[in-house]
Amino acid sequence: MAEQRVVDYLDHHRVAFSTCRHPPAFTAQEIAEKAHISGHNLAKTVVVKLDGKLALCILPATERVNFSQLRHAAGSHTAELAAEEEFASAFGHCELGATPPFGDLFGLPVFAVDSLDKGSFVAFNSGDSSELLVMGWQDFHELVHPVVLSRQQKAAIA
Repeated sequence: MAEQRVVDYLDHHRVAFSTCRHPPAFTAQEIAEKAHISGHNLAKTVVVKLDGKLALCILPATERVNFSQLRHAAGSHTAELAAEEEFASAFGHCELGATPPFGDLFGLPVFAVDSLDKGSFVAFNSGDSSELLVMGWQDFHELVHPVVLSRQQKAAIA
């Protein structure tokens, strides 16, 4: 079941969502396959460190974090993957690997890639490794206000 804190957060903000149960899986691509959702619509949450501080990076299951682009967009000197032991306690009762993308809920900035806005909906971890939350991309964007990393930024860095 979705982490109660996440459900309460969405209910408090009156955001419509549905849930989707799926068999256990270890990677975002496997989750997409088992949940019968395109990897382009399944957003994975990657916990990163920007100048040593935790942040969330949200991107489709089909993509990888471009740390150079992220560092540039965040105005940071360094951008790197955070180790589980560095953030495990920051997400309450959420299972490791099932971090939901709500930075406000955890006091963290959120960066998202613009390819997520190509679909009408987005699915992501609910805090439970066997359940996804599904909501409209526009609702997610209006709730979270992520810094959106665009193709132009990507081209300028590459």
